Amino acid sequence: MSDTPNPTNPTDGAAPVLPPRSGGSRRGLIAGVVVAAVVVAGAATAYLLNRDSDDDAAGGGSTSSARPTVVRLGTTEIAQPHWEILKALAAKENIDLELVGFSEYTQPNPALADGEIDLNAFQHVLYLADHNNNTGDDLQPIGSTLIVPLPLYSEKHEKVEEFTKGEQVAIPNDSTNQARALFVLESAGLIELTGDPAVPTPDDVDTDASTVVVRPVEASQTAGLIADPDIAGVVVNNNFATDAGFDLDGFVYADDPASPGAQPYINVIVARADELDNPVYQRIVELYHDPSVLESVVESSGGTAVIVEGYDAAKLQDVLATTQENLRAAG
Repeated sequence: MSDTPNPTNPTDGAAPVLPPRSGGSRRGLIAGVVVAAVVVAGAATAYLLNRDSDDDAAGGGSTSSARPTVVRLGTTEIAQPHWEILKALAAKENIDLELVGFSEYTQPNPALADGEIDLNAFQHVLYLADHNNNTGDDLQPIGSTLIVPLPLYSEKHEKVEEFTKGEQVAIPNDSTNQARALFVLESAGLIELTGDPAVPTPDDVDTDASTVVVRPVEASQTAGLIADPDIAGVVVNNNFATDAGFDLDGFVYADDPASPGAQPYINVIVARADELDNPVYQRIVELYHDPSVLESVVESSGGTAVIVEGYDAAKLQDVLATTQENLRAAG
């Protein structure tokens, strides 16, 4: 979930959000559909290496190199160039990273749980928490990738202080992005929430104490509403802002990816719970943070992706556990 990246679009740098898996309930997240591709990369190389090894063994000779360790990694954004960079880095360490593309956000987690793939990388923590709660799976993050800020744009105002009482702000209405958008507006000082909801909805907005009125709409519609005379601002996911030709640096306000409130929207590399200590998987996480990979990630996002460092597997797993508890309480 790409984006997070935005879970409604896997081409997003890569939110909540996320990935994204089940629908129907307030906890259910949007299942986006993206261009499908299934790539089994490096199969020919692996075949030749394995054949040479078998031939040497049959002839009593010693092999010139060990067979590569095959790791199948699933993603919904397989066309992103950083995956091939990561694959090449892994090959230098005798790791055959097979990239498996999925067309829908609902597919990579079941494939991982069933052992069809070894890792996946497409979702943020919130999406993973929702999946685990709804299925009983125990998939766990082993490394962080990126987070994409969620901005507020406006053609009427340049500063949040310019918004006036009763003006409308359009926000995404899917459960993942809606909660985050409300936190963005709260952080900007444009709304106040009643109590301390872990996963807020518009019903949690104190309208009397708030400056703006939130207007939930389909996430794909938010960008187009920026020109609506009745709308003073729009909270738009990165992918929709890019598609609409927004100046991605021209936002009025955006959440701080380093803030504690943004933790559930950190995108992660995920494994099965019984594979958390696999040293090859841990090495793939380390290679993802190679400068050549990260440079490609940021470039592909139009400069909006923020690389997440400083979160080891244990810390990410703590964030996941807390997020799962918050979702259960909100349900």
